[in-house]
Order: sequence, then C-alpha cells, then structure tokens
Amino acid sequence: MSTVFQIDDPSLESQWRAIILFGKNSATYKFAFAKALLELLDQQKTTLSLDDLAEPFARHIIAHLRSSDKQGNASSSKFLETCRAFIDGRIAEDELLHSTTKLGFVNVVDAFQQVNGGLIQDPFYHKNYEDGKKEIVLTDSLFKLKEGMQFGNFDQEVDARWKLVETAWNLNINPNLLEVKHDELKQELFIEHDFMRRIALTSVRDALNGYQKGKCFYSYQDIFVHSGADRICAVDHFLPHLHKRQHSEQEANINGVWNLVLAAPSVNSSKGARVPHRRYLQRLFNRNEFYIESKHPLAETIVNQTGKTKEKRRTFLQAQYSMALSYSINEWSPAIELPGTF
Repeated sequence: MSTVFQIDDPSLESQWRAIILFGKNSATYKFAFAKALLELLDQQKTTLSLDDLAEPFARHIIAHLRSSDKQGNASSSKFLETCRAFIDGRIAEDELLHSTTKLGFVNVVDAFQQVNGGLIQDPFYHKNYEDGKKEIVLTDSLFKLKEGMQFGNFDQEVDARWKLVETAWNLNINPNLLEVKHDELKQELFIEHDFMRRIALTSVRDALNGYQKGKCFYSYQDIFVHSGADRICAVDHFLPHLHKRQHSEQEANINGVWNLVLAAPSVNSSKGARVPHRRYLQRLFNRNEFYIESKHPLAETIVNQTGKTKEKRRTFLQAQYSMALSYSINEWSPAIELPGTF
C-alpha cells in the first residue's frame, strides 16, 4: 500500500509524506533532519553544508532526548552520547556541533530520501561530498514544496510521527499490546501504561493529516492542522458516535483511530451524525491500510481494533457500516468533491 501512496500520487507533498510516514525508523535522525531542512529553507540557500545543518539537527534531537531518552534501536550511539553529555553540561556547544557534523549525518543523508528500497521520484536534494566538501545541494522540488498550500502542516506532522515512534521505544511495550486511545475533549491521542498511567502522545489532527495527504477525507479540499490556520479542520467519526452503544455490543470501539478522519469544517457540519455513502468505506479501508504499512503504534492499534488480516479488517468495516446504516437509513455525500485519491 505504501508503494501506491508514492507512485500513484507523485505530487511533491506525497513524496515528502512518504519519507516521513514510510521511511525506515532505526533512529529518529530522519525526523530531526526533516525539521532542519524545513527550518533552513527560510534562508533561501541552494546549498547547505553539514555545518549549516548541525545546529538545528542537534537542537531537535536534544529537545526530544530531554523527554524521551531512547532515540534509536541501536544499543549504543556515539552521537547520542555526545548529545547527552551536552545536556548534562559535560561538553560545550562547539564540541556538540563538531560531533554532530562528524557523526550525526553518517547514514541519514543517504537514507532520508529512500522509500520502499528506492529513491523518491523527485529528490529534494543531492549529496555533494567531492573535493573535500560535505554538503547537500537543494533541488527545485524542495523550494516548490515550500510554495505549496500544505507546507505549513509539515512541521507538526513530523513532530507527531516522531512522538509516536519514540514513545513505543521508550516504553518498551510489545506493539501487540499497545492501545492508542482518543480523548474527544482534548482532541489528542494517548495511551495508558503502568497501572493506567496516562501518557499523551500527540494531537489527533497532527497524527492523521499526513495519511490523508492534507486533504478533507470526503471532499479532497485542502485542510490545515496548524494553529495559525483560519479554518482548522475537524476530527470526524466516519461512523457516527451517536450509535456508540450498538457498536460496543459488537465489541467495536467507535472512538478508535480506525474510525477517525479529518474533514473540512463546512463538510463536517454538513455530515453531522449521518453515515457516509458506501463508496467512502473503501477510502477508509485504504487510509487504515496506510497506517498499518507505516509500522508504528497507530498501525498496531488499528490491527488490534479491526483484525489481524486484510480480509478480517474489510469484513469488520463492512459489518460496522451495515449496522450504522440500519439505524441511519440515509447515506450522505458532500455537496462538492474534488478529484483525488488516498
């Protein structure tokens, strides 16, 4: 499914999100590198040296280390040990940055743009290590990405993905036992751990938006998750929350991530507590399969909530949809639906 996400929709936004959502996560360096690139674009440089990248890269790693010490799968890391030494006051900033330039980018520069075993269609930079240089040359693709309507969402999407990955590592929980829950009042995702201790993960909007490519689930209009947006998107229950008790009797959690989608505010108001037309059920199935392909806590949560195989998940959705429709009678569709795919 992740291959479909990248190839069938070759937009720059989808290629960026493919990196963040489907690239390998042996360490969180990918997320720090992504945030450094997004930040440094404001300087309008066409070439970035490793020295340029070192400060924002290290700063983001350190910010996460302060709250979640495990930032990789390896048993040890010289670079992370240097970051910890800086946090403890054992080394100065110049030594931190020197170490970052030397150790922090060993794998991430080459690996960042690799998805499904191959380079993305429109690389955002090229590596230039010739003649003693240590730099990356930014392409037009990255600058065009900055001009797009979705650019303002990317930083929060990276943070959301980072938080989910590091939480699973730091709690050392068997993914099959991890259940991500939804707080409707706070509009955030959380887990309960160690005698029901609640751990907030991330905003629901930030976590879901990348998997919908920054589009309304129903109408394909552009949606926005960042706080500065004039019309922030709504978190919608695909199957209405109104029939929570009936779904619960079939052991289905209507508040589960599998049933949460993002919608444009006007579309969400129009839908209300009605059941979407059956054609949107396949779209929900596809969206959920994107999660499962991405290999992080939300993926395991959806598997636990809907089924261990694709066929079981499809059967689960069809059964819940049929029950919801039996109570609602009428199917709903948005007044406007732009061309698009998930």
